[in-house]
Amino acid sequence: MNQRWSLSALAIGIALSAPAQAFEGMWMPSQMPQLASELRSAGFKGDPAQLSDLTAAPLNAVVRVGGGTGSFVSDQGLLLTNHHVAYGVIQYNSKPDNNLIDNGYIAADRSAELPANPDYRVLVTVAFDKVTDEVLKEARGKSGRDYFDAVDAASKRLVSECESQPGYRCSVADMYYGTDFYRIKQLELRDIRLVYAPPRAIGNYGDEIDNFMWPRHTGDFTLLRAYVGKDGQPADYSADNVPYQPPAHLQMAKNGPREGDFAMLAGYPGVTYRHRTAAEFDNQVNHVLPQRVQVFDQLIDIIEQQGKADADARTRYASQLQSLKNNSKRAAGELLGLQRSQAVAVRAADERGMLAQTDADDRAAIEQLSTLLAEQTALRDREFLLNVFGSQSQLMRSALMLQRLQVESQKPDAQRESGYQQRDWNNIEAFLKQVQRRYSPQVEKALLAALLGRYQQLPENQRVAEFDQAFGRTPAQLASALDKLYATTTLDQEAQRLSRFAAAREGQPMQPDPLIDLAARLIPAQLSLEQQRKTWEGEDLRLRPAYMHALFDWRKSQGRALYPDANRTLRISYGTLESLQARDAVTYAPVTTVAGIVEKNTNQVPFDAPKRLLDAIAKGDFGDTADPVLQTQTVNFLTNLDTTGGNSGSPVLNANGELIGLNFDSNWEAVSASWMFDPRYKRAVHVDMRYLRWLLAKVYPAPHLLQEMQVD
Repeated sequence: MNQRWSLSALAIGIALSAPAQAFEGMWMPSQMPQLASELRSAGFKGDPAQLSDLTAAPLNAVVRVGGGTGSFVSDQGLLLTNHHVAYGVIQYNSKPDNNLIDNGYIAADRSAELPANPDYRVLVTVAFDKVTDEVLKEARGKSGRDYFDAVDAASKRLVSECESQPGYRCSVADMYYGTDFYRIKQLELRDIRLVYAPPRAIGNYGDEIDNFMWPRHTGDFTLLRAYVGKDGQPADYSADNVPYQPPAHLQMAKNGPREGDFAMLAGYPGVTYRHRTAAEFDNQVNHVLPQRVQVFDQLIDIIEQQGKADADARTRYASQLQSLKNNSKRAAGELLGLQRSQAVAVRAADERGMLAQTDADDRAAIEQLSTLLAEQTALRDREFLLNVFGSQSQLMRSALMLQRLQVESQKPDAQRESGYQQRDWNNIEAFLKQVQRRYSPQVEKALLAALLGRYQQLPENQRVAEFDQAFGRTPAQLASALDKLYATTTLDQEAQRLSRFAAAREGQPMQPDPLIDLAARLIPAQLSLEQQRKTWEGEDLRLRPAYMHALFDWRKSQGRALYPDANRTLRISYGTLESLQARDAVTYAPVTTVAGIVEKNTNQVPFDAPKRLLDAIAKGDFGDTADPVLQTQTVNFLTNLDTTGGNSGSPVLNANGELIGLNFDSNWEAVSASWMFDPRYKRAVHVDMRYLRWLLAKVYPAPHLLQEMQVD
């Protein structure tokens, strides 16, 4: 393939020479100065150049929190994020006799703030540097696994150099699918504590019925606090630690937005796929999404049925259940949205136009890419099930993690698989410590039986001999194998897990255990499958840049938006507060009020608004948080901002850079935006900060926090 071009200059140049469709685009901060005229036209009153500086406000106040986003809202490390982003922290501190999920929690002072689960992290981005030449230097001229290994080795070296300074977590991000690479340096804050969580019936009002729906009436927010050692450096939890003092924090606006007002969001969106091939679009719509819904719904039913008979298990699996419900509904909505937008046909037509003007070198590489993707698609069912198998368990996952750590620790650290290097030991240990509060043997066995039962139905060419030997080939053999494993394992004891961790990280043999012994038999098979994936990934990294080059040339000719797909790195979206015409004759206003809480209330989960909230609404004492036009308390609002998963908890700012909202959802019609942006339907759903202020002032009071945020 002719690698004569570099997308680092080409793609960004193209992206900024063509106007975005509507307000489409999750932009890299470095691109914002070139969007100055568009920002000002939309209503932004600040300096667009400042939005490219990760070390200056407002971006240095925006952080990655758990699996989502958050922002500092005081100079004492106070963090604002979503209730659902902090759900695991709330669940971790809940017990059957003190259920913080249902009851909520308010720390009266800092001594009462509760430590998060040990593996919970807040990452503060401090540097974002292009390292394309360093990453690809040894890869050029290679292919397949050799290409992957060269990129992997260079990335690990760059990460190791970056992390030579203690307290930082570094990574190398792939932009434009193998074309450009950036090294990201993040301060890793490890002592995070729960400060304020509203009751479930506020933070998750409507639950799955309202999830992805509009109108919403949900107070989806939680306040956390980050702590460091007395020397100001990141540290594990200690009663002696002190609040982290961020370089900047966001100021909450006193006034709320009106329809048409400018809005901007900064956050860490997950992964989007808008620049994927037509074949990948077809696979997503016609196979992946239907399968995902079926599997997740089965796991949801298992946890719910088990929880009916066991209140303790219900609490332990609350966070996992919430995640499964969200992912299932998201997949269902994505499927409907892509079908509504005719995404497969639109993308196929787009690709045909692109290929018609593609040069011979790029076309040859694209044909090779198509062959590669077809090979991967043939094994998609096995890959999906084994991936879910490894993520939906606690003890089984612990055993596999420990056994893999033992294997990797026998290599020089630089050659170990990412996730098992010395830099990862703290995260592994933290995971092993929190297993107890998220595990029930009956639930785990039922989940594994469902997943492995589906695996047993795969055709022979997708079966793995080691899995067949371990779990049998019939449901009866599978049930017997799981019963024996979980009846005799000792990994349900923290001391047993940690003692094996101490041996595994030194590459030493571990004390025998049925699950450890099973993992020892399964790891070779997983390693073999992983080698095939790495060969595919190496070829993908080598070939896909040609596709991107052709795609960008084609879209430039059409004046279409050309930003990089999201990849969990810091991005900025901008737009306005806007209503939604969801379908013929159905138009939604962009703001909801507390009147909707009362209208929806049934006194039954999930529409069981707390009496204190209903009484406060009836009293009508909204003070300065009431909307001056509506003359009542607002709850949520809509914008046309471009968002996806991972943007949960992202701060929404007004034209002056003040905090007006907290992103927490998308509307049902736009769940498919991770694959296709449709400006007719794409909306983002936010908590109005005036609702937060009212709750903290009048309903579940926390005047000390309002004072700290300077909005009392």
